[in-house]
Amino acid sequence: MPFAVTVVFEIKPGQMEPFMEAILNNARCSVRDEPGCRQFDVCTDPGEPNTVFLYEKYDDLAAFEAHQTMPHYKATGPKVVDLVASKTLRTFAQVDT
Repeated sequence: MPFAVTVVFEIKPGQMEPFMEAILNNARCSVRDEPGCRQFDVCTDPGEPNTVFLYEKYDDLAAFEAHQTMPHYKATGPKVVDLVASKTLRTFAQVDT
């Protein structure tokens, strides 16, 4: 069953550039290197300049769990931990229509 992940980050003032560099690399590597990662969008809102929204789609929960073991994922955390004021992660199972 397809599995979606959303993450909302509030980035500390003045830290958007290094955060975006790290998260965009993670997104590119995820789509390129993970067979179960179908989509990894990084979105921003000009009206909320310190907010970043991620939308990730995986084949299933196992593919998301595999994502969390990948070298690019593990390398991203230490790069961004001090740049982030808050993080909200939610997961969803896709409903077939």
